[in-house]
Amino acid sequence: MIKNFSDHSANERTFLAWVRTSVAVMAFGFIVEKFDLFLEIAAPSMTGRSLSVPGQKFGNVAGLALIVLGTAMVVLAGIRFIANARAIERVELYNGAGRRADIVLAALMALLGLSLFFYLSHAFVSKL
Repeated sequence: MIKNFSDHSANERTFLAWVRTSVAVMAFGFIVEKFDLFLEIAAPSMTGRSLSVPGQKFGNVAGLALIVLGTAMVVLAGIRFIANARAIERVELYNGAGRRADIVLAALMALLGLSLFFYLSHAFVSKL
């Protein structure tokens, strides 16, 4: 039997949840980047005008930012998984770390989400 098996299992489940979330963020970034390219190509033929400001590549930048952010989430999850696995084996108690990184990632995701909202709402309003 593995010592502290339930704690190690919980640590692994948390790690895998972070990995699933980061893969979803990267996939969403890929979709955002490709959808903006689709709008650039298809919109002029469908409506006779562009849905976005000419030369504006916000969707591409936002998509790439989501992919980079998802990659950073995987790296952070791996580091925390290893640190937690080592901490489970320790006898002494200590305060957990990593709250700042979690808050920074959440703030970046919220900022990127708001930016995408304003970008897409601008494209929608300019279409009217």
